[in-house]
Amino acid sequence: MVGHQVLVLSIEVRVLAPQHYKMFFTYILECADGTYYIGSTSDIDRRVLEHNSSKRGAHYTKIRRPVVLRYTESFDTMSSAKKRETMLKKLTRIQKETLWK
Repeated sequence: MVGHQVLVLSIEVRVLAPQHYKMFFTYILECADGTYYIGSTSDIDRRVLEHNSSKRGAHYTKIRRPVVLRYTESFDTMSSAKKRETMLKKLTRIQKETLWK
């Protein structure tokens, strides 16, 4: 190519995820006595462990151990998780069970 120059452009595109993106969860536990406990947390694994083995678990679950995680939903804010928690607590037992069956 006499008299012509070739210009090569390179563009790099990166999608950066927020470094400290945090998820929040609403969850339903089934207690050893067959009752359900509903709560919200930012760390579902830690919270279930607390319910089963530490002093930080809710009093309701402390006396009904062991508990089993039956259902979770994730949210971008704790406020949204708490609102969903309130809604789930108003459901009947059968309505709750249809969420995971």
